[in-house]
Amino acid sequence: MGLTAEAIVELFRADARARKELAELLVSEPDVKLAIINAVLKDVATKSDIEQLRTEFRREIDMLAREIDRLYRLVMVSVLGIVISVATTILVRVLLP
Repeated sequence: MGLTAEAIVELFRADARARKELAELLVSEPDVKLAIINAVLKDVATKSDIEQLRTEFRREIDMLAREIDRLYRLVMVSVLGIVISVATTILVRVLLP
């Protein structure tokens, strides 16, 4: 009975030194090294990616700041309306007993 792929994987899983030697063997082959580098590069963020993300975040933060400012003004107008309403009610009660 020959070795199965699963058995080979289990052997490498159990032997850290053998895994390291296999990795070194694979990386020493230019085509394999290039394939590994290309696979890794797909998952790496570039400076351009980070700058684009930073720009998007700044845009979102600016939009959020505008919305907060709008909400603040709306609350201030509401509070002013309430204060005027209370003051008017008090004046009417005081001036017209």
